[in-house]
Amino acid sequence: MRYAIMLRVTSQPATPPPADLMEAIAKLGEEATKSGVLLDQAGLAPSAEGARVRLTGGELSVTDGPFAEAKELVSYALYQVRSKEEAVEWTSRFIRLHRDHWAGWEGEADVYRVFGPEDFAAPA
Repeated sequence: MRYAIMLRVTSQPATPPPADLMEAIAKLGEEATKSGVLLDQAGLAPSAEGARVRLTGGELSVTDGPFAEAKELVSYALYQVRSKEEAVEWTSRFIRLHRDHWAGWEGEADVYRVFGPEDFAAPA
Protein backbone atom coordinates (compact mmCIF):
# COMPACT_ATOMS: atom_id res chain seq x y z
CA MET A 1 0.00 0.00 0.00
CA ARG A 2 1.15 3.50 -0.72
CA TYR A 3 0.70 6.35 1.74
CA ALA A 4 1.24 10.07 1.17
CA ILE A 5 2.39 12.04 4.19
CA MET A 6 1.75 15.79 4.27
CA LEU A 7 3.73 17.76 6.87
CA ARG A 8 2.50 21.10 8.24
CA VAL A 9 4.36 23.45 10.52
CA THR A 10 2.26 25.11 13.23
CA SER A 11 5.04 26.92 15.10
CA GLN A 12 8.64 27.39 14.09
CA PRO A 13 11.63 29.08 15.71
CA ALA A 14 13.06 32.09 13.89
CA THR A 15 16.34 30.21 13.39
CA PRO A 16 16.94 27.89 10.43
CA PRO A 17 16.79 24.13 11.01
CA PRO A 18 19.87 22.96 12.91
CA ALA A 19 22.51 20.96 11.04
CA ASP A 20 22.04 17.96 13.34
CA LEU A 21 18.34 17.86 12.44
CA MET A 22 19.13 17.91 8.74
CA GLU A 23 21.69 15.11 9.24
CA ALA A 24 19.17 13.04 11.19
CA ILE A 25 16.54 13.57 8.47
CA ALA A 26 19.04 12.49 5.81
CA LYS A 27 19.88 9.33 7.79
CA LEU A 28 16.20 8.46 8.24
CA GLY A 29 15.58 9.05 4.53
CA GLU A 30 18.54 6.83 3.66
CA GLU A 31 17.24 4.09 5.95
CA ALA A 32 13.74 4.31 4.46
CA THR A 33 15.13 4.29 0.91
CA LYS A 34 17.41 1.30 1.56
CA SER A 35 14.52 -0.61 3.11
CA GLY A 36 12.47 0.09 -0.03
CA VAL A 37 9.62 1.97 1.63
CA LEU A 38 10.41 5.59 0.68
CA LEU A 39 9.31 6.25 -2.91
CA ASP A 40 9.61 10.04 -2.97
CA GLN A 41 9.98 13.07 -0.72
CA ALA A 42 10.48 16.79 -1.13
CA GLY A 43 9.98 20.14 0.48
CA LEU A 44 7.15 22.37 -0.69
CA ALA A 45 7.39 26.06 -1.52
CA PRO A 46 5.24 28.42 0.59
CA SER A 47 1.60 28.71 -0.42
CA ALA A 48 2.36 32.27 -1.59
CA GLU A 49 3.90 30.63 -4.66
CA GLY A 50 0.87 28.41 -5.31
CA ALA A 51 -2.72 28.62 -6.43
CA ARG A 52 -6.02 26.98 -5.48
CA VAL A 53 -8.39 25.79 -8.19
CA ARG A 54 -11.96 25.41 -6.96
CA LEU A 55 -15.23 24.21 -8.49
CA THR A 56 -18.32 25.64 -6.78
CA GLY A 57 -21.81 25.76 -8.23
CA GLY A 58 -20.50 24.67 -11.62
CA GLU A 59 -18.02 27.58 -11.77
CA LEU A 60 -14.26 27.22 -11.76
CA SER A 61 -12.19 29.77 -9.88
CA VAL A 62 -8.47 30.19 -9.34
CA THR A 63 -7.07 31.91 -6.26
CA ASP A 64 -3.39 32.74 -5.98
CA GLY A 65 -1.69 32.08 -2.65
CA PRO A 66 -0.89 32.73 0.05
CA PHE A 67 -3.77 30.97 1.70
CA ALA A 68 -5.27 32.12 4.99
CA GLU A 69 -4.61 28.86 6.87
CA ALA A 70 -2.28 29.32 9.81
CA LYS A 71 -0.63 25.97 9.09
CA GLU A 72 1.68 25.92 6.08
CA LEU A 73 2.40 22.67 4.22
CA VAL A 74 6.18 22.28 4.16
CA SER A 75 6.93 18.83 2.76
CA TYR A 76 5.58 15.50 1.65
CA ALA A 77 6.74 11.89 1.52
CA LEU A 78 5.39 8.90 -0.37
CA TYR A 79 5.84 5.48 1.26
CA GLN A 80 5.20 1.94 0.02
CA VAL A 81 4.43 -0.03 3.19
CA ARG A 82 2.43 -3.05 4.38
CA SER A 83 -0.01 -1.14 6.60
CA LYS A 84 -1.23 2.21 7.83
CA GLU A 85 0.51 1.48 11.13
CA GLU A 86 3.85 1.21 9.35
CA ALA A 87 3.23 4.52 7.56
CA VAL A 88 2.36 6.13 10.90
CA GLU A 89 5.56 4.71 12.45
CA TRP A 90 7.81 6.20 9.73
CA THR A 91 5.94 9.51 10.07
CA SER A 92 6.28 9.48 13.86
CA ARG A 93 10.03 8.90 13.57
CA PHE A 94 10.29 11.94 11.29
CA ILE A 95 8.27 14.14 13.67
CA ARG A 96 10.31 12.95 16.67
CA LEU A 97 13.50 14.10 14.93
CA HIS A 98 12.11 17.62 14.95
CA ARG A 99 11.17 17.36 18.62
CA ASP A 100 14.62 16.04 19.52
CA HIS A 101 16.73 18.41 17.39
CA TRP A 102 14.80 21.69 17.02
CA ALA A 103 13.39 23.06 20.26
CA GLY A 104 10.25 25.11 19.70
CA TRP A 105 9.29 23.50 16.39
CA GLU A 106 5.72 22.22 16.31
CA GLY A 107 3.87 20.58 13.49
CA GLU A 108 1.59 17.83 12.36
CA ALA A 109 1.49 15.27 9.58
CA ASP A 110 -1.49 13.78 7.79
CA VAL A 111 -1.18 10.18 6.61
CA TYR A 112 -3.29 9.43 3.51
CA ARG A 113 -3.64 6.10 1.75
CA VAL A 114 -3.05 6.45 -1.99
CA PHE A 115 -5.45 4.40 -4.11
CA GLY A 116 -4.09 2.26 -6.90
CA PRO A 117 -5.75 0.23 -9.66
CA GLU A 118 -6.08 -2.68 -7.25
CA ASP A 119 -8.57 -0.64 -5.20
CA PHE A 120 -11.15 -0.48 -7.96
CA ALA A 121 -13.24 -3.23 -9.43
CA ALA A 122 -12.25 -4.48 -12.86
CA PRO A 123 -14.58 -3.39 -15.67
CA ALA A 124 -17.38 -5.88 -16.34
